[in-house]
Amino acid sequence: MKVLYFAWFRDRIGLAEEEIDLSDADKLTVKDFIGELAKRGDGYATAFEDMNVVHVALDMQEVDHGTLIGGASEIAFYPPFTGG
Repeated sequence: MKVLYFAWFRDRIGLAEEEIDLSDADKLTVKDFIGELAKRGDGYATAFEDMNVVHVALDMQEVDHGTLIGGASEIAFYPPFTGG
């Protein structure tokens, strides 16, 4: 699965994107996946420390943290947007 990181996620993790093998994606929720990512090191842990500001899109559709990843080919993490 292609994993994309935007804004301060990219800065904290040190990557804009990466490929991760998800053999159990049918049973894995976004929240579960975030938990696994947070275990990958300090940058990941810092990026995902406040789940209230973690926005997620599966195949370019915004989803909540309880959504099953299923057959998605891409997951993106980005902060909340502000506008004006």
